[in-house]
Amino acid sequence: MRSPFSSATRLGPLPFGALVFALCALASRADVQVIVDHIPADDAEPGFKFPRVPPPSASDAATKAAFTLVRGRADANSAGLDVLHDGKLPSESDQPAANFFFADRTPGGRLLVDLGDAVDLRQVNTYSWHPGSRSPQVYELYARASPPGDSLDQLKQGADPEKSGWRLLARVDTRTETGLSGGQLGVSVSDSAGGLGKFQYLLFDISRAKDSDPFGNTFFAEIDVVDRNSHAAEIPATSGVSSNPNWETFPTADEKYQFSLDVSETPDLSDWARRQLVPAVKEWYPKLVKLLPSEGFEAPRKFSIQFIKDKEGVADTSGARIRCAADWTRQNLKGEAIGSIVHEMAHVVQQYGASRRPGPLRARSPGWLTEGIPDYIRWYLYEPQSHGAEIAKSELPRARYDASYRTSANFLNWVIERYDKDLIRQLNAALRDRSYSDDLWVQLTGHSVQDLGREWKTALEKESEARAGAAEPNVAPAPR
Repeated sequence: MRSPFSSATRLGPLPFGALVFALCALASRADVQVIVDHIPADDAEPGFKFPRVPPPSASDAATKAAFTLVRGRADANSAGLDVLHDGKLPSESDQPAANFFFADRTPGGRLLVDLGDAVDLRQVNTYSWHPGSRSPQVYELYARASPPGDSLDQLKQGADPEKSGWRLLARVDTRTETGLSGGQLGVSVSDSAGGLGKFQYLLFDISRAKDSDPFGNTFFAEIDVVDRNSHAAEIPATSGVSSNPNWETFPTADEKYQFSLDVSETPDLSDWARRQLVPAVKEWYPKLVKLLPSEGFEAPRKFSIQFIKDKEGVADTSGARIRCAADWTRQNLKGEAIGSIVHEMAHVVQQYGASRRPGPLRARSPGWLTEGIPDYIRWYLYEPQSHGAEIAKSELPRARYDASYRTSANFLNWVIERYDKDLIRQLNAALRDRSYSDDLWVQLTGHSVQDLGREWKTALEKESEARAGAAEPNVAPAPR
């Protein structure tokens, strides 16, 4: 259910869902208002359609503007500044390449927008979308008519914009008492009299939403500047696949979750998907949720599976969206097709980095565990009869515990059987809140992960030798 709310000046967090209109009162412009609409993560869809904030535009005054990073640095996974005014929108909630965001472990930064000429502003609208802490927006909006000149050097050093000729239009803070766990946000800065003023330059002084969360820099999808004299604006397209009427929705076996299936590009897979895939998904998504819990975490209530005609590879997951390669699926209908999707559903549940406990920050989740855990679940719990994670004798020289996927799954299973039956749950919880370090292996097993890797490799070699010895023919001695 949608829960729109409005926020205004940085007066402290509002109760979640509070509906407050026009509370943004600045001494210089008492009629400026900030309207904030929020769509919860599970209800958000491409298009950014809000109850009161206008949808993003593809032909607003910012479309041809020059965007410059004045202070701070973009994240390595962020799109360039052009994404903020290119007339395209994210098609899903966790799509770094369709958003601009500041680097992790940095406090935010400042963006300068040069509209090219003075514009009589009616609205300035900002849009964000993320399933977790990168959704809230916290910034101050400044404007000026004349070129910034020498003030740019001061802004780069963190100086107060108002002391160098900038006019403060609004303070935006969409956070709530609960922290606003994620979803779509639309923010509209406007004036009850109809206009904000005539300006050529805008400055966004953007802050991280939570000081204690180094990974909380907002995913900004679009910034619109609406001319007071403009006509109806063109609605932008989403980046990637837009929502379509071909999705078919199913409940999981426990009826706590829903998933959508799209086989519109691959009608030949429709019967297989409904007869074989859907029952497996209904049964296994709730199981995955139980296998991968952590304190305070709720797995996505909705996710989707789509078969893509021209996709290369096998499958991938972004947020709660699974995309499967049609050609590979067709070739593996009687083999790995469903198992590969069980692996991807584990990624939907993992959501590593989505919830973090207070405490010292450690490195991001190691890739070999991020992929090894889903493959452990797939090969040892979902389809153990396939023996898909067994390591052949020819593979032994290259086998490493951190090789990822099926090899790491084999290693995890070996540790589970010998040391800790609860290993996966504990690893998952630490990976999700980014408290994981290699020290955890010593805590759980009494051995370092490197020592465990060597012990596992030795066990594999002995097992391989035993199998080879058992396979040798028992030839009776020739009679004398």
